[in-house]
Amino acid sequence: MKKTILLSFALLAFQAGAYAQLNNVLNKAKNAVKEVAPVAGLSQEEAGNGLKEALNVGVGEAVEFLHAKDGYFKSPYKILMPEEALKVSNKLKAVPGFSNLEADLTERMNRAAEDAAEKAKPIFVKAIKEMSFQDALNILMGKQDAATRYLESSTSQALYAAFKPIIQESLDKVNARTYWREAVTAYNKIPLVTKTNPELDDHVTRMALAGMFKLVEKKETSIRTDVNQRSSDLLKKVFAKQDK
Repeated sequence: MKKTILLSFALLAFQAGAYAQLNNVLNKAKNAVKEVAPVAGLSQEEAGNGLKEALNVGVGEAVEFLHAKDGYFKSPYKILMPEEALKVSNKLKAVPGFSNLEADLTERMNRAAEDAAEKAKPIFVKAIKEMSFQDALNILMGKQDAATRYLESSTSQALYAAFKPIIQESLDKVNARTYWREAVTAYNKIPLVTKTNPELDDHVTRMALAGMFKLVEKKETSIRTDVNQRSSDLLKKVFAKQDK
């Protein structure tokens, strides 16, 4: 009797162990399947190519819009003067040659950003081409701004390096940097004021990039949420999966 009971316990223990082992194998298999085909009915290649197509469309439209005249200057992405510049402007309103400092400088900064915008496209395209299929899948099934954040993290340094010299050159075409230096020099001579940095380059470059990523994000959201923005069969198929 005891032998029978012991044998039964042993058999149960063996079955429990075997079941746990089998369950472990099945879980691993499920995870493997998820990694290979996380979106039912959609291959990695399709998902990757669809996401890349969407990004190429979005960044292309964003760059074209911002590079056009008034793309920055008369849009929600308009670059405003830095806070310290407003202090300078207010102090210099009565000084001959600087009465319209804020309006003049704002337009010149935005024109510089519009000139630089075209430099973004090849940098974006390179980052999109280098995106792995797994990156694309994660982005596709991620948050509404997942693609924009990916591009922001992977291109910001290169974009800053490409934008800044163009912005410097463009600001110099309209004498904006000279104008600002002269204004700041005059301001810094006023007794008891806090001295201000006479360089505009960093501010304009950073604000130009911030505006561009806001527009790219808007384009991404549009493709994710508006079926009419999906201009090809591949885009329709790929983004139909994230609609569910």
